[in-house]
Amino acid sequence: MKKIHLTGFLLLGVISQVRAVDLPDLPPHQQVDVALDSHVNVLNARSQLQIEKVNQRKRESGEYEFTVRGGAYEDYYFNPGGKEGYRDWEVAIERPFRLPHKMFIDSEIGAEGVARGENGIGDARHEASRTLLQLWFNWQRERAQLSQWQQQVDILSQQATMTEKRIKAGDAPRMELNQVNAATALAGIASQQARLRAELAANELSRQFSAVKLPAEATTAQPQTINGELAHWRQIILKQNHELGLIEADTRQQTKLAERARADRLPDPTLGLRYASQLNNNQRISGVYFSIPLPSGQRSATAENAMLAAQIAADRELAVRARLDADIFTAYTRAVNNYQIWQQARDAGIALRQNAELVARAYSLGESSLGETLVARRQALEASLAESIARLDANEARYRLLLDAHQLWVDTDQHKGH
Repeated sequence: MKKIHLTGFLLLGVISQVRAVDLPDLPPHQQVDVALDSHVNVLNARSQLQIEKVNQRKRESGEYEFTVRGGAYEDYYFNPGGKEGYRDWEVAIERPFRLPHKMFIDSEIGAEGVARGENGIGDARHEASRTLLQLWFNWQRERAQLSQWQQQVDILSQQATMTEKRIKAGDAPRMELNQVNAATALAGIASQQARLRAELAANELSRQFSAVKLPAEATTAQPQTINGELAHWRQIILKQNHELGLIEADTRQQTKLAERARADRLPDPTLGLRYASQLNNNQRISGVYFSIPLPSGQRSATAENAMLAAQIAADRELAVRARLDADIFTAYTRAVNNYQIWQQARDAGIALRQNAELVARAYSLGESSLGETLVARRQALEASLAESIARLDANEARYRLLLDAHQLWVDTDQHKGH
């Protein structure tokens, strides 16, 4: 038995280390944890969990309290000799009592509220993770375009230098230099626009997740294939989906509330103890009394409303399940197809870049025109941009699938026992 426990602890340690590995094209895991835990929606969800725990204590303790009643009065009667009176007083204490089965239902309602709050934290953190992943890759895309346009400016500048040499040698007309300079200027404009978009993307990311520090240079990774069929990923994602857990807990709580409303059609009794003194303390009265409300149609109407609310919650759960199925299909299909698109873009980029180098070499030897060279350069640039965007799309789609399956940026709340 000790050997089994030791093996289990070692396995958990290995899994934790694997999950905490920093990936080269993503922010460090520690920064991500801090950023997600400090996100406003996650903080609000934690506060909501505390509210649910307080509500659980309230339901378990009940809303009934002891009531103390008391009074003092005088009795008068008249006889032929005059008026006589007695000073009397009484005191009583009473309290309504929940029937036993109502106490059990209230405890279950409170527990489901806490379960809903716990899943609410996980769902808020997961949605914040999605936002962070999206903003991170938006910034990566803009940085990639900026890098490509800067390279294009450098290449066209070299092309302008080569054209000047040919003009001095009498192998090219001066108008070709104007064409190259114009192309260089247009590439410079595109580079400035890409820089602006990259700065805006970086600012949006830093504004929402200040704990994530952007590196000086964006790092990209080679896309990887998606292993497993759609049914495999659907099973994994639905098993650990916090949104589904949240809506399931809400459905169970609404069902219990309906059960509680039906139970309330039988009112709770009130039990009291009474002690009284009459006839100037010559007569003492003590006793027990009880009262019970006579139910009206309002209790039945309240129970019916609670049943309808439970039905609405069940229907809402079905709608969430259908939407999650659609989301899983979309995420899986996008991840698989984006990898294939990247492969095609990579092959096209290699071919067009090689063609651009050959055309540029031919131009330097006077075997091709400047127009053909600029077109080839433009095609190579477009292919490189398409390849860069396709690579980032493939990586983002794969990470999004892993994130939904809780295999990326593992929820620290799970480790804390939430």
